[in-house]
Amino acid sequence: MTSSELWSRATADRYDTEEAENSSAAALAPTLDFLAGLAGDGGALEFAIGTGRVGVPLRERGVPVAGIELSEHMAAVLRSKADEDTLPVTIGDMAKTVVPGEFALVYLVYNTISNLLTQDEQVECFRNAARHLRPGGRFVIELEVPPLRRLPPGQIAVPFDVSDRHLGFDTFDLVGQMLVSNHFTRDESTGQYRRGNSRHRYAWPAELDLMARIAGLELERRVADWDGSPFVQDSEKHISVWRKPA
Repeated sequence: MTSSELWSRATADRYDTEEAENSSAAALAPTLDFLAGLAGDGGALEFAIGTGRVGVPLRERGVPVAGIELSEHMAAVLRSKADEDTLPVTIGDMAKTVVPGEFALVYLVYNTISNLLTQDEQVECFRNAARHLRPGGRFVIELEVPPLRRLPPGQIAVPFDVSDRHLGFDTFDLVGQMLVSNHFTRDESTGQYRRGNSRHRYAWPAELDLMARIAGLELERRVADWDGSPFVQDSEKHISVWRKPA
């Protein structure tokens, strides 16, 4: 079993509602354009496909998509949108689970590689991506740049969202390279706040490049967002593309 925390039925049931803004056609269009362009006439494999926020509309674009998902509850929500013949999903660990076929594209979005809580597991994730790629295929990761520049000496917490509906802040263990993402979310029907948190291992782009080299992949491109904007020193996240040599 991976060190990733297993998402519960309750979390899966409310995930799409809470992510509605990030799941709109307008919000997803640059992501889908980017991924479909890389897939070309080949198939795509999504690690940690979840409820199909990206995988389902990418399949609707005409890209054959398969998925690996650790949480049966998240996969059950996806299954209400697309059947197994349309979008096959294997329940398992994205660092180890192998599915049939060879893919033009393997992708892992929305900071999800950080759900693997050890460096060894993150390296295995890269190796698993390489295992599934055809020669010339690409592995894509979307990941936040660790916001450590915001931490003054002695401070361990960084807020990332403060609104009437949601309060979110990350706390950091700088020695262990870990963070805990803390959330207080307001229930619209009751007005009460629900507390939740999740653990993550953060990694810098240069560390991911070394993981890619270990897996036999080469950095092809790094941008700041799905729209292709340049990655610069103040970028808050990156979209990185590594290629399996032909």
